[in-house]
Amino acid sequence: MARYTVKQLARLSGVSVRTLHHYDEIGLLKPAFIGENRYRYYGREELLRLQDILFHRELGVPLQAIAGLLAHDGRGRVQILAAHREKLAERVERSRQLLQTIDRTIAELNGDGTVKDKDLYKGFASEKQAEYEEWLIERGGEPMRRSIETSKRHWDGQGADAMKSALAAGEAAEAELAARFLAGTDIHSAELEPLFDRHRAWVSIMWGRDCPREGYAGMADMYLAHPDFRTHFDKRGDGFTDWLTSAMKAYAARAPA
Repeated sequence: MARYTVKQLARLSGVSVRTLHHYDEIGLLKPAFIGENRYRYYGREELLRLQDILFHRELGVPLQAIAGLLAHDGRGRVQILAAHREKLAERVERSRQLLQTIDRTIAELNGDGTVKDKDLYKGFASEKQAEYEEWLIERGGEPMRRSIETSKRHWDGQGADAMKSALAAGEAAEAELAARFLAGTDIHSAELEPLFDRHRAWVSIMWGRDCPREGYAGMADMYLAHPDFRTHFDKRGDGFTDWLTSAMKAYAARAPA
């Protein structure tokens, strides 16, 4: 039976050595055994477990919940996987619609027919945006509803280029924070201060109003609460969501109002 060291498993799976070490530390994926050379070795059972872990991560399951899910067997686990399959099928259908929309638009640009107005936007995630807004309003009540309306009014007259520029700025701010996380920077480090100043300023731009420190800490709670945010952030590195939100709260606690 094949045995893999951490480095070999990292190459095979595309998961970083650091992440495999982290999974071992938290008890999510233990090696089959430790050799006399102190190397970790993984066998077929561990490879299958890692596949399960990655499957759940891809579907947005928080890291701390995966161990419990993997403990299920028989009918219970089949039901869980069936639910995840349904979610994945929804993604596939949305992707299929987007591909059709792209193909039709390319055909029109090449002079091969015209896309009907009602088909121009098939597959775009307006439903997802509405779902997020509903979720936020359920959590924040009427003040959250007013905040969402303020942000919408702010962006209504800005145009696509302004939104594209704002999203790029947010991506850059997030990438810098992720780099500090991967470097092992402590959440209380002074070097993070200007980075969170920048990120908080970006949040203010997106909101269309000032982001007070209480609101910034509340945004950290939102990142923790919705699995889609955890999926997004942890793509930069397992544990980034927890590090980011803890650092945001630490920053908010000491930032000027």
